[in-house]
Amino acid sequence: GLSQYSSDPRTEWDLSTYSTRDQVLEAVRNLRYKGGNTFTGLALTHVLEQNLKHDAGARLEAVKLVILLTDGKSQDDASLAAQSLKNLGIEIFAIGVKNADEAELKQVASEPLELTVYNVLDFPLLSSLVGRLTRVLCARIKEKSNKENAGSTVKDIPVNTGPQLSPTDLKISAVTAKSMHLTWSPPPRPPKKYRIVYYPSKGGIPKEVILDGAVSSLRLSNLTSHTEYLVSVFPIYDTVVGDGLRGVTSTLPLSSPRSLRVSELSHNSIRLSWKAAQGATQYLVLCSAAPDGAED
Repeated sequence: GLSQYSSDPRTEWDLSTYSTRDQVLEAVRNLRYKGGNTFTGLALTHVLEQNLKHDAGARLEAVKLVILLTDGKSQDDASLAAQSLKNLGIEIFAIGVKNADEAELKQVASEPLELTVYNVLDFPLLSSLVGRLTRVLCARIKEKSNKENAGSTVKDIPVNTGPQLSPTDLKISAVTAKSMHLTWSPPPRPPKKYRIVYYPSKGGIPKEVILDGAVSSLRLSNLTSHTEYLVSVFPIYDTVVGDGLRGVTSTLPLSSPRSLRVSELSHNSIRLSWKAAQGATQYLVLCSAAPDGAED
């Protein structure tokens, strides 16, 4: 399976989409590169929530590996999302290119780091990793499969986290030009933390807030006026990320001054008056002379 990410993760194909090597290689050849930001934590959460579920082709008995390929430092918290995967027995291999942060790669990757962390200076050099990485991946799958067959406990991702782990009833209220208030009903089993991600629907840098699991409301501020926002609330447990809540709403436009009046005209002056715009701290007044007149 493969997902690409920038600000928002996108599943290209699931584990169950293709059944032969040639089909996968053809899909790779037809893949269109997704440029943009580097929100690795959001991408890892997407993989756990969407790509490693039974409905997407994940088999309970199969060893599960995630290979992260990134060319930059994450703009959100990647280590928390990575730990959720590792707590479930999912091994993460981290491959950095160009501007990747090696310290972050080591935080995200599973132990032993000498087998799971790779870093190269440019994309063409990735070809030098293929042989070694293939051998390591196959060896890890074989080793973990042998442990499972020998009776060792292997943690499985729940097929469905269910209502016990998922918040409900997201409400967005008190919307202004610059803020909004979120509330939701917590799941029966309170999470360790909540991860709230919000960003403009027409493109923009996602922002995130981490809340204690006992809190079930949040005021988002410093928003852009007259803009549609996508909001997601993810419950995070020690060993799993519950199903997220999602909502969409638009901030209000900024209020405008009204009822412009002109008075007290003289040969070189005009008095203007208007009804105030709510929340305005200053006004910019522009005056243009008629064509062929004086300067503005």
